[in-house]
Amino acid sequence: QVQLVESGGGLVQAGGSLRLSCAASGRTFSSYAMGWFRQAPGKEREFVATITASGGSTDYADSVKGRFIISRDNAKNTVFLQMNSLKPEDTAVYYCAARPRGSGSLMEYEYDIWGQGTQVTVSS
Repeated sequence: QVQLVESGGGLVQAGGSLRLSCAASGRTFSSYAMGWFRQAPGKEREFVATITASGGSTDYADSVKGRFIISRDNAKNTVFLQMNSLKPEDTAVYYCAARPRGSGSLMEYEYDIWGQGTQVTVSS
């Protein structure tokens, strides 16, 4: 069973950058597709980005496309979310999630392992 721990959140000014990390325990990380989701205050959790188990394919929400980059290092059991050109509307708790399939997904219900979340706050 994979367990996930996010880090790298914090307070940043609009236009700045942050890099989130999600460290996974367990021996089967490389067989899991990974995703990042976020939840802003008073809103439902939403999809941000996903990456296949091999790392060969990615997909993004339209709201972050061109600004965020998801990547993974299977040798280090870690997935990353590089966030550039941050906007106040990116403020949220960011969660990484694992899906026991090779292909990524935009759908929250297809992920069965979740981290505890890390807060990202973007000031204007």
